Amino acid sequence: MAEKNYLAVDIGASSGRHILGHVHDQHLQLEETYRFENGMVDMGGTLYWDAPALWKHVQNGIRQSASISREIASIGVDTWGVDFALLDRAGRLLSNPVAYRDHRTDGMPEAAFEQVSRETIFAQTGLQFMQFNTLYQWIVMRRCDDPLLEMAHHFLQIPDLFHWLLSGEYINEFTNATTTQFFQPQTGTWAFDLLKAFDLPTHFLGEVTPPGTNLGGLRPALEKDLGVSMNIVLPGTHDTASAVLAVPAQSKPGEKPNWCYISLGTWALMGIESPQPIINQRVADLNFTNEGGVGNTYRVLKNITGMWILQECRRIWNQSGKNWSWGDLTAMAEAVPPLQSFIDPEAKAFFAPENMVTAIQEFCSRTGQKVPQTEGEILRCAMDSIAMRFRQVFQMCEEINGSRIETIHIVGGGTQNRSLCQAAANATGRMVITGPIEATAIGNILMQAIADGVVSDIQEARQMVRNSFPMDVFMPQDTDRWEEGYRQYRQK
Repeated sequence: MAEKNYLAVDIGASSGRHILGHVHDQHLQLEETYRFENGMVDMGGTLYWDAPALWKHVQNGIRQSASISREIASIGVDTWGVDFALLDRAGRLLSNPVAYRDHRTDGMPEAAFEQVSRETIFAQTGLQFMQFNTLYQWIVMRRCDDPLLEMAHHFLQIPDLFHWLLSGEYINEFTNATTTQFFQPQTGTWAFDLLKAFDLPTHFLGEVTPPGTNLGGLRPALEKDLGVSMNIVLPGTHDTASAVLAVPAQSKPGEKPNWCYISLGTWALMGIESPQPIINQRVADLNFTNEGGVGNTYRVLKNITGMWILQECRRIWNQSGKNWSWGDLTAMAEAVPPLQSFIDPEAKAFFAPENMVTAIQEFCSRTGQKVPQTEGEILRCAMDSIAMRFRQVFQMCEEINGSRIETIHIVGGGTQNRSLCQAAANATGRMVITGPIEATAIGNILMQAIADGVVSDIQEARQMVRNSFPMDVFMPQDTDRWEEGYRQYRQK
């Protein structure tokens, strides 16, 4: 196999990175070429993403990558879901995208159910109900008579925006489109009837385009400015879709799996890979979602709190001058006995508090538990609670799968927290396999390689992951003690 180079631009809520993938002889080698900060910006009480700043970073990262390898076959961008940009008829950005953690959608799902029932929305979309889904952002805009809805000529989700800036092509990539809660998986098209029921415009919705689509080369002016030539190839633009492609499972896509996955970052996306959407009353009751995957699969999953609580605790402490590293904090947590107190990671108190540390302590106090005081106690409480939440959702995954799940694959940056990974094995009573860390970028790169014909299919791509990256195995420990802890967790 001739060596090929592919560039993944992986943008998360707190940072972004450019990673070159060198594919050769059934192995993949990664090289991080550029890293930048990201974050929400509060302007007048509204939280925005700074799209122009992110675009500048995308270009700078391409320049830096091209200085390392002049032969880059293609580039693809992945980000989070639900958020979007609206452009006018001339392709001008009408506003910076509003961030999903903005409070404008507080209570909006319940208000929407007064117009269209929860059951009808789920039957048409199969999507988990979360207040920041694109549907509720649009409903808020309509209720506020936001003129952008009528001014817009193009609706682009965040990775679609960057693919348009790179190529000039207006498209809506499939895996991200499915996060809107107005995509109909049964038909593979937008849920036009649902949008009409909410009196929402549809004139700016574009063609839904699958992962692996080659959009052609860079815009001529951009190619000249950047001094490099490459194609733009759609990965699974939702970061979890790319991450799941990189899960080193050995079953073929489309087979009933004996494994589930957790893509562990700020959020934890936990679910199974399915050859078709699973839309029934039990899935609705469990509030699972059907999001598009690569290779004509669906990610039947639940979006739950991941590293967010830990990240916010660290931010609060470091703002006060502590300057704790993740290694420091992990050591502190490991020095504290587990299973002393629990929080509900999904409680609204932890969605966007001013002070996460105080929120944890107040929750424990309200629920009559031992209140954690030290950094180690607070982190131990949070980690144990996240692991117990994994246990809850794991049982749901087994029920939806219809058979026993033997292995939990955890991928993403959160795998570096070995204490949390061991806690997940203890809480679920199942073997946990962790790695690769850079799953999202790997999946992005391998989708480009599949589109290029260098890798034949997803099964070969996953074999390449197993060939190329280390995995760690965590076996359950102290299961009786953790079983008792789970009963306590459920009573909080």
